[in-house]
Amino acid sequence: MNDKTKQSNEVNGWLKPSSSISLEEVNNSVRIPKNVGFWRKFFAFAGPGSLVAVGYVDPGNWATSIAGGARFGYTLLSIILISNLIAMLLQALAAKLGIVTGRDLAQATRDATGKKAAMFLWILTELAIIATDLAEVIGSAIALNLLFQIPLLLGILITTLDVLLLLLLQKKGFRIIESIIIVLMATIFVIFTFEVIVSKPDVSALFSGYIPKAEIIANPEMLFISLGILGATVMPHNLYLHSSIVQTRQYKRNKEGKKEAVKFSVLDSTISLGGAFFINSAILILGAAAFHGTGLDVSEIEGAYRLLSPTVGVGIASTLFAVALLASGQNSTITGTISGQIVMEGFINLKIAPWLRRLITRLIAVIPAFIVTWIAGSRGTGDLLLWSQVVLSLQLPFAVVPLVMFTNDKKKMGEFANSLWVKVLAWICTAVIIILNIFLVGYIIVTGQDLG
Repeated sequence: MNDKTKQSNEVNGWLKPSSSISLEEVNNSVRIPKNVGFWRKFFAFAGPGSLVAVGYVDPGNWATSIAGGARFGYTLLSIILISNLIAMLLQALAAKLGIVTGRDLAQATRDATGKKAAMFLWILTELAIIATDLAEVIGSAIALNLLFQIPLLLGILITTLDVLLLLLLQKKGFRIIESIIIVLMATIFVIFTFEVIVSKPDVSALFSGYIPKAEIIANPEMLFISLGILGATVMPHNLYLHSSIVQTRQYKRNKEGKKEAVKFSVLDSTISLGGAFFINSAILILGAAAFHGTGLDVSEIEGAYRLLSPTVGVGIASTLFAVALLASGQNSTITGTISGQIVMEGFINLKIAPWLRRLITRLIAVIPAFIVTWIAGSRGTGDLLLWSQVVLSLQLPFAVVPLVMFTNDKKKMGEFANSLWVKVLAWICTAVIIILNIFLVGYIIVTGQDLG
């Protein structure tokens, strides 16, 4: 890179020029048709939003949402609504960052900081991905155990090998991975639509649940479950993932091409997160309709599985619940592995074969789950999930704050920099996330109790 180019990058607000391409093997690989109608163009851009939405319906959210519905009925639906609105904003910013700068969030952070800071942030982010993957791998293992009585250890191994096999399909094109994700998401959507219908919820109470109520703050137990829902919604790895995979599209890397790509990518993620919002709502609605006021213990996924069919009076309800859990776990582990690759390449620019990067990131996440399950069984996995929430909450500001700072910066983003109202809204959302996560971490550390 010559001095003139380097100086140009510095003028554009970066300490160093971009030295690598995000997900190089699939970057700029999905063709965008020219001179076609709005919907054909949209469907060409659509796909990354579905991969992002997966993180918002991963198994780590299930127990908390079901328990929230069982304990407090439909009241906490408002928290799910607020959480998803915040997620829509932050994911839109992540997509814009990737498209406009040609950097994913990890690369942007590296290019805006020194080598030591980038290494420190990579370690923190890697811990967050491990924490995220724990819930996903264990969720899949639990689903295999519920459906086929497969021991948890074997279930973890099957999940690991299965995801690596699916990721090999990426060689045939990134659209293959997106198609698998979309099919699994559609499966979850259809199953929970059925589950909600057979649970016969109180429709008027359901819709009133989306209106925030003062009692959520006044009731400590309700407040902390709300913190659990909000704290688990915006996942750090999703921001890194989204800022990278939007670059798989073959949009023109000029002002007009970027403007079009931002428009369709934000629309894609907003619609996909709308689907995730429905699924998250459906999980809580199911908990409220099936278990609220019954006194039954559904604080864990296994308890909800055992009690669901007898409670709603439909024999297949529990089986479908486990199938949806398996689809959710498989989806999340696929995207978690891709996120690990993005983070490793972005922060430390590690140059190794793609298959080896995937293997390393997968093993980093799976080994803790395997060891703890081997030593302590299902009780150990519960404790592991508890502390994974702490790690996630602590790491989240290190992803959200740089994202907001970068997209606010006119030197880095040019005319695509956030408008004043977006800046204000983004900082408000960031402050809310940080404050609530501090409360969440403090509660877990002091009480040693999971919010589910």
